[in-house]
Amino acid sequence: MSLLTACQDKPAAPAARAAPEVGVYVVAAQDAPLKLELPGRLSASQVAEIRPQVGGLVLKRLFTEGSIVAAGQPLYQLDASSFEAERARTAAALQKAQAQMSAARVKAARDAELLRADAISRQAADDSEAALRQAEADVAVAQAALSAAAVQLQRARIVAPISGRIEVSTVTPGALVTANQTQALTTIQQLDPMHVDIVQSSAELLSLRKQLGDQTASREVQLVLEDGSEHAQPATLQFSGLRVDPGTGSVTLRATVPNPQGTLLPGMLVQARVLAGVDRDVLLVPQQGVSRTPTGAATALVVGEGNKVERRQLTLARDVGNQWLVSSGLKVGDRVIIEGLQRARADMVVTPVVARTDAAGKGADKAAGGAPAAAAPAGTTDATVAR
Repeated sequence: MSLLTACQDKPAAPAARAAPEVGVYVVAAQDAPLKLELPGRLSASQVAEIRPQVGGLVLKRLFTEGSIVAAGQPLYQLDASSFEAERARTAAALQKAQAQMSAARVKAARDAELLRADAISRQAADDSEAALRQAEADVAVAQAALSAAAVQLQRARIVAPISGRIEVSTVTPGALVTANQTQALTTIQQLDPMHVDIVQSSAELLSLRKQLGDQTASREVQLVLEDGSEHAQPATLQFSGLRVDPGTGSVTLRATVPNPQGTLLPGMLVQARVLAGVDRDVLLVPQQGVSRTPTGAATALVVGEGNKVERRQLTLARDVGNQWLVSSGLKVGDRVIIEGLQRARADMVVTPVVARTDAAGKGADKAAGGAPAAAAPAGTTDATVAR
């Protein structure tokens, strides 16, 4: 009886600890967009500096500063009295030349009849014909002078050469301006559409061409503004520079972007996201599944044979959204731990469950290795690992 009592008093052996559950991402080959994010600066698609083509006093400013003006809209009115007088003078000179031409034509016709009747000498008839030709030339000169005077008079009223937003006027009524002066009266900038000058280093350009191979890059560019927001309308790539700047070693790409709301202004800095191509059949891993060692090496915990955790060193090519493009260290079918990393250690046996994440996609309803996923506890989501 004492022996039986002793056996009953012996404590029971502790139960084996269950393998912790971890969320894994099954690596698969997929296509990854090759996007570049390059600095760019906005500029107006058209710029016109308004300068007078004739001299005179400014009588009126005919626009509102900062408003939108249309091509051909009057901007300034200069004192045109001297130009009107010149036009009147040239008009009178034309009338005089036309009267002299009429008289010369009549005389030349009469002398031609007299020559046929042998009433005058051939020399006299030739002189009359020459006088007529001279009178016709004088009329042509007078007409040209009248046209020039009309152009000068028209230039006294300065109009907008392009449509766009007009800036502050540098002169006021009463100011004296001269033809082709260095100081512009104002500036008009066309802000819809706008140009985006994007800078890319020549080394990046060479690397990109090697990556693309025979692919054709997209002409669409997404602009990210200084506050982090994206411009609603995408830009369209127009051309790539044909030479490398020897000072900066860069090539300039130009894109055109619609700006109907006028939110973009010349001189603004933007980040241009260019879809340069697509990398085919590459391996992508969610960024939360990759960590760094003190030396900066990228590592990931992978569930191997027998659900045993092993640490892999990775070589990362670039980021693709919230994922890393892995060039070495993983293969198709590897199960990378992305949830429950705080409970996993190398050489530990775990229970892998495919985590439903944006990176994992819709095929996250089966456990790694083809077994059905473990049922999640009540009140948890598919991306939550049972604690």
